[in-house]
Amino acid sequence: MKVKHAIPLIRIFDEAKARAFYVDWLGFNVDWEHRFEEGAPLYMQVSHPAGIMLHLTEHHGDCTPGTKVFVDCEGLEEYHQLLIAKQYRYNRPGLEQAFWNALIMEVVDPFGNKLLFSQSME
Repeated sequence: MKVKHAIPLIRIFDEAKARAFYVDWLGFNVDWEHRFEEGAPLYMQVSHPAGIMLHLTEHHGDCTPGTKVFVDCEGLEEYHQLLIAKQYRYNRPGLEQAFWNALIMEVVDPFGNKLLFSQSME
């Protein structure tokens, strides 16, 4: 077996809030969207130019709210400054030193899901 991607599913409840958080603030792009019919729940793929891919879903039963995604990254201080400069009304993350010798930043989406960005200090 060869794995091409592992893509976390994130439960969302409001398309406008999800777009404001993931696209407008975090800088993800919408790759595609799917609905079985007009007015049906949304399922969409978003990706960040840095290499993160997520599936956001309004479908009941796809996944549980409160998911946490660990993002191993580089350039976290620069990304942090970019986010702070956008003055997103609902989230102003800080940078912290983690016990595993990493610089970390955690952001929480409007639905209780968390993205933990971690940059090794080694």
